[in-house]
Amino acid sequence: MANHFDLEEQEQIDQLKHYWKQWGTLITAVVVVVCGGFASWNGYQYWQNRQGMQAAVMFDEVDSAAEANDAQRVQRAFDDMKSRYPSTAQAAQAGLTAAKVMVEAKNIDGAKAALEWVAKDAKFEGQKSLARLRLASLLIEQKAYPEALKQLEGNIPPEFAASFADRKGDALALSGDAKSAVAAYQEAHAKLDSRSSYRRVIEAKLNSLGAKVQVAAAQTTGSSQ
Repeated sequence: MANHFDLEEQEQIDQLKHYWKQWGTLITAVVVVVCGGFASWNGYQYWQNRQGMQAAVMFDEVDSAAEANDAQRVQRAFDDMKSRYPSTAQAAQAGLTAAKVMVEAKNIDGAKAALEWVAKDAKFEGQKSLARLRLASLLIEQKAYPEALKQLEGNIPPEFAASFADRKGDALALSGDAKSAVAAYQEAHAKLDSRSSYRRVIEAKLNSLGAKVQVAAAQTTGSSQ
């Protein structure tokens, strides 16, 4: 019995040797690629997490400077984050914070530059959209209506649709295009949650242009039944 098992084992070993001789190089290559890919992914994850943690520490400096209303310190910290951790969410948030502080310090050009960077280079669409919206507001205040409207074009996340339409209405109304402004305000009103108190603000804007809120046909039909 023992000899029988020894012969079977030897045959299996011989088959394995033959198999490995034929396919061993390919198997090794695949294992190296898979393991290398796994190691690379783990390495990337580690690098990304480390970047995020280091950026979070630096953002604390931006936040602290903002609370102290120290615009120059905020600018230095933000510039440092842009150069060292530009792809992190913290860097984009630092840009939004820096812009707010600079507006309060009457440094509108500095605020615009910070918002332009976030709008262009932020990793997350929400941060990009918020930067575009705030930048459009600054441009409207400077009466740069065409430039403001450019910031409000393109892809818009659904959660920002009402705010973008409202700001677009402001730019159009102030530039003298009342008809287009009314359409933008109507869109903003329709996209807002029905419980939002800001709807009243948009209704006031429409009234100032001699217009009223258009009720959707489906809503009108439903209310009449």
